[in-house]
Amino acid sequence: MAQVILTDVAKIYDAGVAVVDRFNLDARDGEFIVLVGPSGCGKSTTLRLIAGLEDVTRGTIQIGGRIVNDLRPKDRDVAMVFQSYALYPHMTVRQNMTFGLKLRRVPRDEIETRVRSAAATLGIAQLLDRKPKALSGGQRQRVALGRAIVRAPRCFLFDEPLSNLDAKLRVEMRAEIKRLQVRLGCTTLYVTHDQEEAMTLGDRLVVMKDGLIQQTGAALEIYHLPVNRFVAGFLGSPQMNFLQGHLVEEAGQLFFDEGSGRLAIQPWAKRQLTAAVQGRADVVLGVRAEALGPRTMGRPDESASVLATRVSLVQPLGDRLNVHLSTPRRENLIAQVPADAPLRAGDSLDVHFDMSRAHFFAPGDDGLALALNRDRFAATPDRGAFP
Repeated sequence: MAQVILTDVAKIYDAGVAVVDRFNLDARDGEFIVLVGPSGCGKSTTLRLIAGLEDVTRGTIQIGGRIVNDLRPKDRDVAMVFQSYALYPHMTVRQNMTFGLKLRRVPRDEIETRVRSAAATLGIAQLLDRKPKALSGGQRQRVALGRAIVRAPRCFLFDEPLSNLDAKLRVEMRAEIKRLQVRLGCTTLYVTHDQEEAMTLGDRLVVMKDGLIQQTGAALEIYHLPVNRFVAGFLGSPQMNFLQGHLVEEAGQLFFDEGSGRLAIQPWAKRQLTAAVQGRADVVLGVRAEALGPRTMGRPDESASVLATRVSLVQPLGDRLNVHLSTPRRENLIAQVPADAPLRAGDSLDVHFDMSRAHFFAPGDDGLALALNRDRFAATPDRGAFP
């Protein structure tokens, strides 16, 4: 296995378009790294640069302590699994899995041993004599995985390998890939645009936008402590709610004024926001759907963190409801509430904001985080280790 290090890597095409720029990453030996971001952000190009399928414009790529910029793909000792499976249609499963090994002149006995072992691990031993056209999508993906495993590479590269599968099979294959990676202990770089897939698979996530890394860290760290508004909005389903407003201070209490109501800001956030309070300091409040809920009657302490809203849509999701709300200033605010909540479109609803879970950002789509409750996240038992 191997450590993979990218240092100031860039890919710039002839028109001057930087698809990947200033990319720095240290993937430790045996680590599972997920590159995640919207389509066109440069994550697949980064994977192709590591594999040698694209040439690096600037920077260096090291695999196992060796700079590989000038090495051909076959000499980099990596195995790549593609979205399209890339199986040879005229070959059987066995032939697909052995083809690369034969090119490398691996002894026949060793080839047979590797194929049988990989096939048993993936549950495809009974499929070795079939051709790809006789396989389901999930079986083809297992064959593609098997072809990578038999090579015993120093690094696995996955380029959206599950995007062609249905939802149920995606979940099953996701768990299978994770178990396989843990069992083999192989350094793995995995590309996806599916943020749920990224959070469940990766030891660390690399969130990308427009060819640049926005944030790197453990999944829950990034979820709870996003460095900017883009990251906050990209991770999480439904997307984080954002409210435009400004800060006002009265009698020593700091408030977020949304225009149709005010929300009291807790001391932890006030300390971080103090520098931004200058008259009508414009900020963006971010709050996730699970931090919103109906006001509890008889709780006077909630009165300073409530906005009056109207229900526009109720979406049942089994154990919970996604409730779409509007204020006079905002059309689509989403709260997650218990499935038995008696809510219908058109209802008026006083919504309580859990301000201990609030985020504050500078204005703009990529506004930097101004206040994050790090103490609350540090107290979360299952938060996972920081990188």
